[in-house]
Amino acid sequence: MNFSGLIALLQSSLGNLAAYLAAHVLLCLVPAFFIAGGLAALVPKESVTRFLGRSAPRHVSYPAAALAGSILAVCSCTIVPLLAGIYKKGAGLGPAVTFLFFAPAANVLALAYTGVAIGPDLALARLFLSLAFGIGIGMIMALLFRRSDAERDRLTDDPFTARAGVRRAAVLFLVVLVALLLAGTLKIGVLTDTYARWSLRFPGAAAVEQTLFRLVPFDPARGEEGVSLQGAVLIGLLLLIAFTAWRGFEPVLDGFNRWTWIALGLVALTVVVASLGVNVFETGLEVLFPGKFFAVLVLLGVLSWLAICRLGAHDLRAWLWESWRFVRQIFPLLLVGVFVVGVLRQLIRAEWIESLAGTNSLAGNLAGVAFGVFMYFPTLVEVPVAKMFLSLGMHRGPLLAYLMADPELSLQSILLVTAIIGRRQAWTYVALVALFSTMAGLTYGAWVDGVDAGWIALSLGLFLIAFIVPLRLVGGREGRRSSVPVASSGHGVPDRRAS
Repeated sequence: MNFSGLIALLQSSLGNLAAYLAAHVLLCLVPAFFIAGGLAALVPKESVTRFLGRSAPRHVSYPAAALAGSILAVCSCTIVPLLAGIYKKGAGLGPAVTFLFFAPAANVLALAYTGVAIGPDLALARLFLSLAFGIGIGMIMALLFRRSDAERDRLTDDPFTARAGVRRAAVLFLVVLVALLLAGTLKIGVLTDTYARWSLRFPGAAAVEQTLFRLVPFDPARGEEGVSLQGAVLIGLLLLIAFTAWRGFEPVLDGFNRWTWIALGLVALTVVVASLGVNVFETGLEVLFPGKFFAVLVLLGVLSWLAICRLGAHDLRAWLWESWRFVRQIFPLLLVGVFVVGVLRQLIRAEWIESLAGTNSLAGNLAGVAFGVFMYFPTLVEVPVAKMFLSLGMHRGPLLAYLMADPELSLQSILLVTAIIGRRQAWTYVALVALFSTMAGLTYGAWVDGVDAGWIALSLGLFLIAFIVPLRLVGGREGRRSSVPVASSGHGVPDRRAS
């Protein structure tokens, strides 16, 4: 590769990172991190494990995990902080994985958009296969790693909170945080319609934005979103948040300081700016005030009132600290993953995938899965991209495989999930998602091609038998190992080395 090629790769990767920070961090990830922090700081473990714990009945925990995921229109990265929150508070690995799978793949908005843009048949297939495979993958993960999951459950036991309940103020606080996430991400008329406009003279605005588009590649078909003038302002605000948060949130358990309040003010300001719309003209700017702007303002006001008047200072400090801890744990890996995706986007050509996925073959479905992994698109964007693939000749079977894999797997989300549940568990999850997405594509593609339903059912049954029998053997060995007493450190606490 020559020097100009290296420059193009660097430009693509940095541009991908800048576009991601400008477009997806503020209204998606920022509320998600604060929700995760609230779950960790304000919700006792037993309140989570009652519905999602490894000891909860399966007919309760897995449907509850899928139901919780169905209301969140989030991508594979935004769901990770929420996963971290419930997993830290004692959710079983199986229900947590079901939540991780189902929320990006088959939330209400994704299904509705798929039905309108591509067809109700594909939307229904996406729903039923995502539900079945999401619960199935969760149960498989729980079976394979039940010993380590039981050990983690024991290590997170807290006898002082065993009988604690969730305070009403904490519940309301978390509900408002979830509402803030939904207000910023839902694409419905009342939130996206513009209710006011404000014109601002800025003669050089168009030239500045065109320069930004030249610096940061802009190609929606390849998921390259570019950086607008508003996006550049938001990136600047994010850098200020990073500077002040380190000084304000890192020592917050010892008390608030001026940097804490500055950081919180910058977070609120940045979320408000992100909720605006901006049109750029030769003569200046037109600032749009959509419904989500007013919703964000109201919700931020309610959050401020709850934090000051209803949450105690101890709970508030614990919430900020847990949120900051998740940011430190997850966000650096996210940046690395987004950067790498920008490099791969330049190396992988969509035409390769299209030529492989023209028929409902094993290679075609694997190609659909691979494209979903390496060519990451934000939530709901996978639908118009899938429509484009369909118009270019992609078979509906590989198309479904892509639609199931793309919201679940991206390089950055794989890195993040590894940090939360462990390397072996994360890569097992990746393999299962790839396998079941491929099988879903093959099954649906065969039905589209008119293959006899009996043959489809027989083939699917043989696949499940060939998959489940060795899995049961592995699970049996794991169960016998789990019957061995756990080594103790001498103080009544299980020794971490035993796991």
